[in-house]
Amino acid sequence: VQLQASGGGLVQAGGSLKLSCATSGRTFGNYAMGWFRQAPGREREGVASISSDGTMTYKDSVKGRFTISSDNAKNTVHLQMNSLNPEDTAVYYCAADLISYHTTSYAQEPLLRQWYDYWGQGTQVTVSS
Repeated sequence: VQLQASGGGLVQAGGSLKLSCATSGRTFGNYAMGWFRQAPGREREGVASISSDGTMTYKDSVKGRFTISSDNAKNTVHLQMNSLNPEDTAVYYCAADLISYHTTSYAQEPLLRQWYDYWGQGTQVTVSS
């Protein structure tokens, strides 16, 4: 599976960006997808995920501002980010979980990095104050 993230950029606080992750190499739908981010000097953290049955999970700090969605016909997952603030500045990565997505353990904590087997190259999001 290959993942290609795009859509990052520079935006002012309060603005919006939409990230996209195009997948190839496997039929889309039978796995979970996630968005992660990593700010300088910090650990990579899960931001949002969408499971094979459409269940969405969000990190608390982005709830109500970010929306994850999938377009199975286009093998693409999106992350709509609204009301951005400087704390959202990071490199954003999309990732795919092909193995654990159907397990109870995954369902309990879908934003754990350990579940995800394939990763895109990252796209920079910078929010200016």
